[in-house]
Amino acid sequence: MPEERPPAPRTAHRVAALAAYPLLFAAMVVVILLYREQIWTIATRPEELRQWVAGYGATAPLAFVAVQALQIIIFVIPGEVPQIAGGYLFGIAGGLALTVAGSAIGSAIAFLASRFLGIEFLRAILRGEQLDRLQKMASSPRATITFFLFFLIPGIPKDVLCYVAGLSRMRLSMFLVIATVGRLPGVVGSVVMGDAAADQRWLFAGIVMALALAMFGAGVLFRARLLAFLERFANTPAQSAQRGTNGEDAN
Repeated sequence: MPEERPPAPRTAHRVAALAAYPLLFAAMVVVILLYREQIWTIATRPEELRQWVAGYGATAPLAFVAVQALQIIIFVIPGEVPQIAGGYLFGIAGGLALTVAGSAIGSAIAFLASRFLGIEFLRAILRGEQLDRLQKMASSPRATITFFLFFLIPGIPKDVLCYVAGLSRMRLSMFLVIATVGRLPGVVGSVVMGDAAADQRWLFAGIVMALALAMFGAGVLFRARLLAFLERFANTPAQSAQRGTNGEDAN
């Protein structure tokens, strides 16, 4: 009988995994280059931004949700920019609701894209060493709590974790809960800042900004230590269980 050969890898799936994110990012760059003047005007002049959103009429909130979702998917875009804009344009309650909705949609898309396309897709986004470390934490017994802490601690890039989480055992519903709750303190601060700027309460907006920058700066300054702590935390249960077993055997 002829020797059986393992099934050939799905070439189309592999090509899609490798090309999906670079193509999406390239498309965004093209759009930005074509409309750079309009984008710059909207981004630097609050009244122009307000008029641009108002131009969508009843669909303005949907347009904002789409922008917020896209910011998660293209994670190199700073998340604070649309969050502050949400408070500026829709107030605290409306800005918070729309920002959370957009973040949840973008997070779900990133999570599902990674889960469908697999590890090859993530290798097109992250460096090998960085991916290995995050993937190890994603497969740890404490992955859920570890991801929550990642989203909670300021100064640590969060949006790329949506892609990494797609390779974990977490359900989408659980991931969206921890991502939303973990992001909430930072989102509230940004939305409140935008709302204060819209009402020209510059002193209050400045205080909120100073606090946010201080927390963000601390997160950046101690990022290496925080990441090392999260790595140790993620792997603690297995190590503790092993030590406990050894102690019982010794007795």
